[in-house]
Amino acid sequence: MKHREISWVVIKACLFFLLVASVAAPGSASTRIIYSFRGDTDGEYVDSDLVTDKAGNIYGTSVQGGDFGSGTVFELSTSKNGWVHRVLYSFTGGTDGAEPYKGVTLDAQGNLYGTAVTGGSGLGCEGGCGVVYKLTKSNTSWKQQVIYAFTGGDDGSGPGSGVTFDKNGNLYGMTPTGGTYGLGVVYQLKPDLSGNWKFNVLHTFTGGADGGSGSAGRLILDKVGNLYGVATTGGLNGNGVVFRLVNAASGTWFLQTLYAFKGQPDAGFPYGGLMFDSQENLYGTTYYDGENGLGAVYEVSSNHGVWSERVLYSFKGGSDGSSPLSNLVTDDAGNLYGTTSEGGAGCSCGVIFKLTPGTDGNWMESVAYRFRGAPDGAFVYNGLVPNVAGNFYGATVHGGLTNDGTIYEFHPINSLQEH
Repeated sequence: MKHREISWVVIKACLFFLLVASVAAPGSASTRIIYSFRGDTDGEYVDSDLVTDKAGNIYGTSVQGGDFGSGTVFELSTSKNGWVHRVLYSFTGGTDGAEPYKGVTLDAQGNLYGTAVTGGSGLGCEGGCGVVYKLTKSNTSWKQQVIYAFTGGDDGSGPGSGVTFDKNGNLYGMTPTGGTYGLGVVYQLKPDLSGNWKFNVLHTFTGGADGGSGSAGRLILDKVGNLYGVATTGGLNGNGVVFRLVNAASGTWFLQTLYAFKGQPDAGFPYGGLMFDSQENLYGTTYYDGENGLGAVYEVSSNHGVWSERVLYSFKGGSDGSSPLSNLVTDDAGNLYGTTSEGGAGCSCGVIFKLTPGTDGNWMESVAYRFRGAPDGAFVYNGLVPNVAGNFYGATVHGGLTNDGTIYEFHPINSLQEH
């Protein structure tokens, strides 16, 4: 989506309204912008999942901006004067990568790992086929290292999703393109004692029953080390699939399709990742389909090894939002929270929604917050992440003082159905 022109007169008027509206009375929704990107060296177009560390610092990526215009990795930390933004690394657009989507992953030592869609040394794609990178902290600075550069061949290309660690320190991710059939791969990066990483393709999407185009959502792991994810397209009905990759005793991996989306009124075309509940039921969102063709929230569960799916909510495209791209998160009460990329009131800039489970097995949807556009956030392509204090944080690709994206804080315990 292209940037939208906005006058400073409109921004100032909206800012006054936002400041008045965001004063949280007892029991009212509490959502506030904690950082507005300026669209220059600090970054812009923040299509990023966020991650928080034990100290409460927030890490993410911007697709554009930085010293070279090719994106950044950033940190937000608290001070006595509020939140402080710091660019940890600016991509040059060369062999180090460019356009880092979907944020970073923390390891136990505080190092950061992520992917960049373009750049790198691979010659099989115009502008480079993308990289997996590592950022290591040394005193007050950070050093970037490319741990794998995609070639655009059988290894895949354009990695647009975050990476996932297993308990042994191996990394897993997906690509939407490349591979033998041009429809992406699931890959593993395995470290050795010398600090090098061995790349393995675990599955190549064919576009058939296994699906096609690995989604932008991270893979998740169950207790025994199997991987779960979604493919955005393909499957028996062409509307995407939920899959599991099982690590066999021989060390080989094989893919099982758990559910093939059927399209409207069923869900279809999942872009966000999955989440488990305490019983290892799976939850996610789809951008299209559902009863109204505007996206859905779904559950996939197993009954003695037989997997089934049900749509928990179909978006209507009005004040409730539409077209979710995000993952879901849960609170201690079992409520689900997510975001929509569009819909809501006024500018149709997206919402934060809540799904509450009922005693009858049905779920009730309510809107916890509607984004208003600059200087508020606008167009929410990613989900929420909690910190140790129970607050939720998220990013918007537009909005903010210069319409270049924001980071916001959301207090779910105070949310109302309407705001």
